[in-house]
Amino acid sequence: MKVNANQGVEVKSNLVTGSDLLVQALEKAGVEVVFGYPGGAVLPIYDALHRNDTTFKHVLSRHEQGSIHAAEGYARVSGKPGVVIATSGPGATNLITGITDAMMDSIPLVVFTGQVAKQVIGTDAFQEADVMGITTPVTKYNYQVNDIADLPRIVNEAFHVATTGRPGPVVIDIPKSISETVTINDYEDDFYLPGYQPTVYPNPMQISKVTDELSKAEKPVILAGAGILIAGATEELKQFVNNWEIPVVTTLLGLGSYPGGDNLSLGMGGMHGTYAANRAIYESDLLINIGARFDDRLTGNLQHFAPNAKVAHIDIDPAEIGKNVETAIPIVADAKQALNVLLLQEVNRGDYTAWLDKIKKNQKEYPLWYNREDNPISPQWLIEQVYEKSNGEAVVTTDVGQHQMWAAQFYTFKNPDNWVTSGGLGTMGFGFPAAIGAQIAKPDKMVISIVGDGGFQMTLQELSILKTQNLPVKVVILNNEALGMVRQWQETFYEERYSHSLFSENPDFVKLAESYGIKGMRVEDEKNVPDALEEAFSHDGPVVIDCRIERQTCVYPMIAPGKGMHEMIGVTK
Repeated sequence: MKVNANQGVEVKSNLVTGSDLLVQALEKAGVEVVFGYPGGAVLPIYDALHRNDTTFKHVLSRHEQGSIHAAEGYARVSGKPGVVIATSGPGATNLITGITDAMMDSIPLVVFTGQVAKQVIGTDAFQEADVMGITTPVTKYNYQVNDIADLPRIVNEAFHVATTGRPGPVVIDIPKSISETVTINDYEDDFYLPGYQPTVYPNPMQISKVTDELSKAEKPVILAGAGILIAGATEELKQFVNNWEIPVVTTLLGLGSYPGGDNLSLGMGGMHGTYAANRAIYESDLLINIGARFDDRLTGNLQHFAPNAKVAHIDIDPAEIGKNVETAIPIVADAKQALNVLLLQEVNRGDYTAWLDKIKKNQKEYPLWYNREDNPISPQWLIEQVYEKSNGEAVVTTDVGQHQMWAAQFYTFKNPDNWVTSGGLGTMGFGFPAAIGAQIAKPDKMVISIVGDGGFQMTLQELSILKTQNLPVKVVILNNEALGMVRQWQETFYEERYSHSLFSENPDFVKLAESYGIKGMRVEDEKNVPDALEEAFSHDGPVVIDCRIERQTCVYPMIAPGKGMHEMIGVTK
């Protein structure tokens, strides 16, 4: 029996709407929080949220992009899928950046978009957009619900797809006519996906090949990626590294997968990686990639990437293996499962003494460096102070640009799941709303959002959430009155033609924060930084700190476009 709510049929106790079925499915999936923004096509869903005594809470953003980046931050820190609701048309299209970001960085999301009624789909109805066509290239999977009987199964299936194998975003497009239809509450949510069976366990013969090569290698290196964090394999990685005494390079998204302060940690590799990390990869004879993509910002010119190394690549996504770098030992598996099998292998390591000595020499002779400035403040020194005053224990989120690289370089990540940033897509406006989601995921942790003055202005309206949800996020703005990384590239590669990269009319961020009922602070001189950070970090509510940094400072070292890992610039002062 199916009747439409608009037909005036009296709804009896054994009948529910499609929206009620959705709410029930979310509760059954164990959802704790939903990020969203209402609109016409999802009004039945929001009405169901109001009518039902839900076990999860809803966080109202001020823009759909704020919703989805907050969901990403929540997912990245909690390990649980982020859930988003947005209306049809512009509501859905405002989510595309976040969906794409999650797809590239393997973040599990389940996104519900409203759609116009089934009978007017394809007529260019008010606020209609082809969500299926738009999201197909940027989702792990997407659905449009065409029969209310399928809704519980689709929701259950979507959570499974989003969180298994290589995680990613799944979109469910729900026509308004489905969400408001009244039906009997007796549908099954069981599903069977014979074509979707991710390979979790490694091939033992391939694992044996890795240990065989390790016994012969003289210059081995591990490249640790976000796949280790996603798999919860940090302890296994530590044990494996210690058993074999192999130096570790982390990717940008892999920071925290191995303790940054450990003597075998070489820091981040890639375009703005450390000299020791990049030279180690370049000179290695065995490179073991665990859970990382060989993306261009890591590899530089592929002709010069680990040119003498035999490459072993462990990844749960077979499409990534051999895509960019020739791989001698491909291993399709979950990182934790692969490491567990590696730990069972006999340790018969070669003599790495000379290799480790050379690496330590590179670390000593070519450390990260910066010029100390008093007023304005040196951004690298400021990050070090943020690290010190937070005891290196905070969850740190960033936007994209210079401040992101300085945070990656100078905030030493000792623990997993304390680093949230946009890697593959490089999304400005990501950092602040991601901090909101991270704080909701970990209410007892200090969450610091390190942002630039450019990116912060893209999603700063989400300051409203800090006030309404009483979230003690600390926002540290590295304010150089410029699009810092754009300005750096214009200086380095475009003969200092600063075309539209310098700001002359930034808002007063202190007054802006205060207008939202949030504590605002401004720091312009180095001598005031320690006290200001202590005051901000001890405050029991949210704080926005406007830190005026030196505009002309560049991020070094750097691999210029088209260059190899051995051709870094800015290695020394």
